[in-house]
Amino acid sequence: MAVVGVAGCAVVWLADPTTPGGILPVCPTKALLGIDCPFCGGLRAAYALLHGDLVGALRYNAFALVLLVVGGWVGATWVRGARTGRPGLHRDLLHRLLPVLYLLAAVWFVVRLLPLGVPHV
Repeated sequence: MAVVGVAGCAVVWLADPTTPGGILPVCPTKALLGIDCPFCGGLRAAYALLHGDLVGALRYNAFALVLLVVGGWVGATWVRGARTGRPGLHRDLLHRLLPVLYLLAAVWFVVRLLPLGVPHV
């Protein structure tokens, strides 16, 4: 998993999703419907983070950073549990966490569609 993560980061680093017409794919929702999905700007946010630009990453997609923090926490507890032999996360906690993430994704989707001054990059 670590190798895949590092390889993915290397691709994003080298491909530069902030430059139009690059090799990375365009969001299908944006391409087909012309609206931002909850994950639009996620690759650009990752690119900004890889270059140490936290403010830029937040501007591209704040929800992607929430997912990154939650994913890092889940991954770290999984690794700790595998190394110590104790369960890292209880399934009940994960089952409660997923609906919260779905709700946050839905709220972020609606907020990005409203003309509230939330950046659309």
